[in-house]
Amino acid sequence: MTIPASVGLFVLAGMCEIGGGYLVWLWLREGKPITLGILGGLVLFLYGVIPTFQPAHFGRVYAAYGGIFIILSLLWGWGVDGIRPDRFDLIGALICFAGVGVIMYAPR
Repeated sequence: MTIPASVGLFVLAGMCEIGGGYLVWLWLREGKPITLGILGGLVLFLYGVIPTFQPAHFGRVYAAYGGIFIILSLLWGWGVDGIRPDRFDLIGALICFAGVGVIMYAPR
């Protein structure tokens, strides 16, 4: 699998985790219809399936995914909630991205 394809799977999994969690949040915390909660649960199920297509073992995939999740969470907060990442958020995100590269793509 190529690195761009692998990163794409991480991004897709992240969008499912954050998006599904957000739909459940809207249902439980914002009083939105239960259909959003059910849809969120289905999207969260997809989040559990997508990482299985990664070429590495479970521990490595989920460790690397943690870095991608941090980056996507900051982007979600900016795009959906309007909270712009500050310079320390950006520095931390770059460190996480470097960690993803080392954990997932370093030659072994």
